[in-house]
Amino acid sequence: MGHFQGVVDRPLTRTEPPTPMPSATLPLPPALQRAQHHAATWLNGLNERPVAAVADLLTLRARLGIPLPERGTDPERVIDELVAATEGGHLGSADGRFFAWVIGGSLTSALAADWLTGAWDQNAALYSTAPAAAVVEEVAGAWIRELLDLPRDASFAITSGCQLAHFTCLAAARHAVLHRTGWDVGVEGLSGAPPFRVLVNEQNHGSITRAVRFLGLGTRHLQALPTDQADRIAPATLERALANQSGPTIVVLNAADLNIAAIDPFAELIPLAHAAGAWVHIDGAFGLIARVSRSKRHLLAGVEAADSWATDGHKWLNVPFDCGIALVRDRQAHRSAMTVSASYITAESQARDEIDWNPEWSRRSRGFALYAALRELGRAGLEAVVDRNCAQCHAIVMGIGALDGAEVVWEPTLNQGLVRFPDPRAGASEADHDRRTDAVIAGINATGEAFFSGTTWRGRRAMRVSVVNWRTTEQDVVRAIAAARQAISMG
Repeated sequence: MGHFQGVVDRPLTRTEPPTPMPSATLPLPPALQRAQHHAATWLNGLNERPVAAVADLLTLRARLGIPLPERGTDPERVIDELVAATEGGHLGSADGRFFAWVIGGSLTSALAADWLTGAWDQNAALYSTAPAAAVVEEVAGAWIRELLDLPRDASFAITSGCQLAHFTCLAAARHAVLHRTGWDVGVEGLSGAPPFRVLVNEQNHGSITRAVRFLGLGTRHLQALPTDQADRIAPATLERALANQSGPTIVVLNAADLNIAAIDPFAELIPLAHAAGAWVHIDGAFGLIARVSRSKRHLLAGVEAADSWATDGHKWLNVPFDCGIALVRDRQAHRSAMTVSASYITAESQARDEIDWNPEWSRRSRGFALYAALRELGRAGLEAVVDRNCAQCHAIVMGIGALDGAEVVWEPTLNQGLVRFPDPRAGASEADHDRRTDAVIAGINATGEAFFSGTTWRGRRAMRVSVVNWRTTEQDVVRAIAAARQAISMG
């Protein structure tokens, strides 16, 4: 992958071949052999299998809802019957033909590292409970800061996903902005605290609202700011909102919203927020990763000036689920919001204890998969995935939009675009167009050739096209457009 300055004292790129496996492979327990077989069957069949799940709810409940056994069952039988019972109940979201909900696929090394994580079975809460897990997380966090060109001294946490990354960052923000007023929220709580407000882009993700609720800030104090035609907050809009009242304030900006990948103008907005004493948090669930691309980096100009950032590992980093990343400029605020101590905790003065930065106590060693993905891709590989996916999204949106019975609603500027399928009947209403759009999306998914999701944007239903999977190929693009053509003709 090359040398990440200041992280390790030697390059990590291999110059020698991997150590060969012994000629006589160590035997696996039968249940693990069966799991390996079923996993290989699944992965090898991704490109031929329908992307949509084909088993319905009643079928899955009938297969899985057996009486609780009185006596135990052989592990290998449990695995075989689990696979059989869930057959057809899995989405092909790991495949390159899945374009819904900004879900990537797992890189080979990341998946393998995730398997090892389960086998090693470490509690990555402290260095003392999982030394290698603590160090690999320390290195992966430093690599992320370097790849995204964010402050090298920022603290970080590897969480279960972007939801908990937002929670972690906003907990640090709550601590910091209240501390500036002389209020210690960790000691006093929120009862009697100075009035709080959170200013957000009106296109904010629901995970921000949940984080605000989890933190006890209250949705009444969440103020959605109107946006321009490109779903961005205008500087004048933020300036008016900041001047409207004083007090502890957090501003949440978008580094790519979920519909059109809209990115707020950070270079103008962040200085305004800071001048008013506000904390700026960035929702960069997938868009923040675009900073690795030289052709897309300008879209996020100024984002490095924020106070905290959150992103996901299961999107453009193509790490298995259970990986989010929180980064915080104010290390003390972050640690104060998260850390815990007890007489039986063996703290390590020289190493990084993950419990100081995460909301979890017992936690999976998710840093191994992230570390493996970053090594497999390298800086150039991740940039190539970003650029390729952006081009593929543009090709899908414009290709489908050019079909009779379809129209482009938003031409992608990054990796998100929107397409609509108007009702061709004379005098059709907007409600008719909405129903037709949802019907065509369902028709595309029913072909098994591709999978998309719907959304409501500016009051109209549309098909959302999201591309973040390293497995997506040009042939997958062709198949998706063909599936849309077929669904339109069938409707």
